[in-house]
Amino acid sequence: KVNPRYARRFAEATGELAKTDRIDAALLARMAAALDLRSRPVRSEIHQDLRELSVARQALIKDRIAATNREQVAQNSIIRRQLKARLGQIERQIGEIEKAMTTIVQADETLQRRREILASIPGIGSITAMAIIVEMPELGELDGKQAASLAGLAPMTRESGGWKGRSRIQGGRASLRCGLYMPALVALRINPDLRRKYQ
Repeated sequence: KVNPRYARRFAEATGELAKTDRIDAALLARMAAALDLRSRPVRSEIHQDLRELSVARQALIKDRIAATNREQVAQNSIIRRQLKARLGQIERQIGEIEKAMTTIVQADETLQRRREILASIPGIGSITAMAIIVEMPELGELDGKQAASLAGLAPMTRESGGWKGRSRIQGGRASLRCGLYMPALVALRINPDLRRKYQ
């Protein structure tokens, strides 16, 4: 499995502009050989379940934000009552999903151990630990640089000749990067050594 954009750029770099299943298969094989790409294991059924529950939870979080915003400006008593009921329903559904996710992780010794390690890091709570488990099932098989790149947190240097650009983070898994943003801010505020380093 490769990033489709990279596969297309590789094809264009070889001069192949046509796109058919047969051509794509040949170019993907050529790309894998030329770049020595490693295969990634297919996500397990457990990870598929966790991913599906996580996506549903994220949708409910967005619904909760929208309903809360509407409740703050709603004037009609019927609308306010319905929004209050909807917010209660959303909270129950989020709780049900989080309970199901916790049950799945607790039933798997490896995932449970991984969750415990992640939750022991200052600034990482149970929800962020769960997000990391869902969004980065490869964790534990990667070195630090690979993990940072996969999360989209590795600085990419932009330099050419005498021109010196600024390093910026890019790529990676956006949902994981977003999930790590608030814990990083909390850790920065709590840890005085980090605060001094980044001021």
